[in-house]
Amino acid sequence: MTPSAHALLAILAEQREELEAERLRIDKAYCLAVLDHISAKIRAACPEAVYVTFAYYGSRTLDLHGVLGAQPSPLGVCPELWDNREGEDEHPLDLIADQIETDVQTALAPYSSPAWALVHRNSAAEGNSWLLELPPADRVARVAELIRGHHPAATAVMVDARAGGGRVVGVIEEQAGGESQAPAVRPRLSKGCDDALTRLVAQIFLLPPLADRHLMPVPVGFAHPYGSSVSDQVRLMPLPPTA
Repeated sequence: MTPSAHALLAILAEQREELEAERLRIDKAYCLAVLDHISAKIRAACPEAVYVTFAYYGSRTLDLHGVLGAQPSPLGVCPELWDNREGEDEHPLDLIADQIETDVQTALAPYSSPAWALVHRNSAAEGNSWLLELPPADRVARVAELIRGHHPAATAVMVDARAGGGRVVGVIEEQAGGESQAPAVRPRLSKGCDDALTRLVAQIFLLPPLADRHLMPVPVGFAHPYGSSVSDQVRLMPLPPTA
């Protein structure tokens, strides 16, 4: 192989890797967009909806079982809001049952889909029964709610796409005396809260409209709370007021 041919091969191999990485990123974003689309339709017909329940098969096909509401207590059972298998009482979700099944299957089709982070086994049912938690209608508002449960004075967070696809690595809190800039401190979060935030922040990084709207460059002088370098993968996310 001539030197020029070797150089061309190296260039094309690098371009192929970059394109494949971009394809995977777009594929993940598409899965989330499909899930957001059907979640909005489900909530429009059933505002109390929190979970879609289904049976999942190894061939990556599924049977839609129904829609459940929020668990009333840690030991309580999620109320059944709609059962797709009975078909006795008319319900607005009956009109979009096929679309729910198709879209959930599409969102979960790639094994790398971020929608899988929202799936867990339905412990209240036996056998092949799974729950898919619908993503919040406003992810950034949900981030603010979770953060302020541990940092009530938080005004912004520092997020790093290099950690789990997007993780909260710093919290900026309101300063007494009206100081305009505060150092980012390491978050003090429970494991469950940290896991939920990691899922949400990773989704915000993946969805271009959300990333463009809510993720800002880190101002000059801000240091990474864990001592890591501050690259273009590290962003500042201002938090909206808590309702």
